[in-house]
Amino acid sequence: MTLAKATAGQLPAPTRDRAQMLADIAEHGLAIVPDVLTGDTLARTRDALYRAAESDRARGREQRLALDYADDASNQRVANVLSRDPLFEDLAFHPLAIDLLKEVVGWPALLSNISANITGPGGGEMVLHADQLFVPEPWPRAPQGMNVGWCLDDFTAENGATRVVPGSHRLNRMPQGEEQQLDGVAVEAPAGSIVVFESRLWHKTGNNVTGNETRAGVFAWYSSYIYRSQENWFLSLRPEIRQFATEEMLVLLGYKACGFGVVNGASIV
Repeated sequence: MTLAKATAGQLPAPTRDRAQMLADIAEHGLAIVPDVLTGDTLARTRDALYRAAESDRARGREQRLALDYADDASNQRVANVLSRDPLFEDLAFHPLAIDLLKEVVGWPALLSNISANITGPGGGEMVLHADQLFVPEPWPRAPQGMNVGWCLDDFTAENGATRVVPGSHRLNRMPQGEEQQLDGVAVEAPAGSIVVFESRLWHKTGNNVTGNETRAGVFAWYSSYIYRSQENWFLSLRPEIRQFATEEMLVLLGYKACGFGVVNGASIV
C-alpha cells in the first residue's frame, strides 16, 4: 500500500455511537468522542493535573523528554498520574475506554502507562511516530496497543493539538525518512472529549503557536498483555489502588497474570 493511498482519508467526525467509533478506528486509525467528561468532573480533573504539574515544578521534579522536545521549556510531562489523584483512576479504567480496548486490542490487556502532556505558549512539536515502536517490523496485521487521549483543555490547531496522519496505521510500520516531516492533521476537540487511536497510527504533539494558552491532555496507553508495561506498577502504584481494585483493574495492572509474571505458578492478588 502506498503512503498516498493509506493517508488519503480525513479525520472522522466526532461520534457517540460505539459501532461508529470502532468503524472510525478501523478506517482512519482513530475515533473522536465528545462529552465524555463534563461539568464539575472535567473541572476537578483538570485542576488535579495542573496541581500535580505545579507541584513537580516547585520541587524540582519537572519532567521533559529530550527525545521529544530537546530543551523546550514550554512542554511538561507529568508521569504516573494514576498515583497522583484518584480522579485519574476514573480515566484509566473508564468503562468506555476499556470496552473499546477489548474490541481493538483484545483481552486480557495491560494499562502500560498513563501520563499527561501540557504544552505551553511557544511549545514545540514532537517527532512523528507510532506508539508500538517497540514491536519489531514487519508488524502483525493487528494493533498491539491503543491510546486514549483525554482532552482536559480544548485541543486546537493553534495550541498544539495532537496531529495525526489518518490512515497511516494501514502501512503497518513506522514513518521512514522524509515521512517523519509530514505535518499531519490537527485533532481539534473540545475539553472533555477523548481521542482513541490504535498503536500503528502516526502522530505527534503539535506546535503551540499561541501567546497565552496551555493545552493539557492525559494519555492512557494500553498494550497487549504479552508486552512489558512502560510503568512499573509494582513499584510506583499507590497501595490503595491495588487494595481496592476490581478483578478487571488487577488484570490491567498486571497483578492477575495471564501466563506471564506468575509467582510459584500463580498470579499475585
